Amino acid sequence: MGLAKTEMFTDQQNQIALFAKVFGHPARVAILQQLFKIDACYCGDLVNEIGLAQPTISQHLKELKHLGLIKGNVEGTSVCYCINTENWTTMKETMLQFLNQDMSNKADCC
Repeated sequence: MGLAKTEMFTDQQNQIALFAKVFGHPARVAILQQLFKIDACYCGDLVNEIGLAQPTISQHLKELKHLGLIKGNVEGTSVCYCINTENWTTMKETMLQFLNQDMSNKADCC
């Protein structure tokens, strides 16, 4: 299988693709929903809340953290997670700009 050749695309195109990928798995969506529902740093057990195995939850948290959509801080023996509001706002602006392209181009096509 070949490489994705991301260097062929703009930074914005690559960023949009990464954001879309993060929403491409229902476990990551569920994790984000749980963090928004709590509206604070969450130090509890996401395994109990989401219902997936710990390694699976950890992998999805890693993806979300890598993209900067969540933050994690170690408190004692626990890691507490919350939404990174600054990066979340940036992601929303980027995605809305992309998704609203059809709003400025109202010409009929085909």
